[in-house]
Amino acid sequence: MPMFVVEREFAEKFDPDEAGLKLIDQYNEDHDITWITSFLSADKKRTYCLYECADIEVLRRHAHDLGIPADEITQVDELAR
Repeated sequence: MPMFVVEREFAEKFDPDEAGLKLIDQYNEDHDITWITSFLSADKKRTYCLYECADIEVLRRHAHDLGIPADEITQVDELAR
C-alpha cells in the first residue's frame, strides 16, 4: 500500500480533544486509511503525518471531509533508519 506524508499548518496551536481524535480514527477506518505516526512542531502549529492508503486523493478527501488542512501531500517509497 502506498505511503504519504501530509504536512498541515494550523492557524492556532494543534490541540485536539478526545472526541475529535475518535472522529478521525473512525473516518480512517471507514476509508481504509492507516495512520502510522505524526510529528508535531515545537510551536504546535504544524504537523507531519505518515499514512498508508490507496492514493493521494483519499487523503485530500480526508482533509476536506474533516475540515483539517493538508498543505502538502508527498508520496514516499521507504523509511530511512
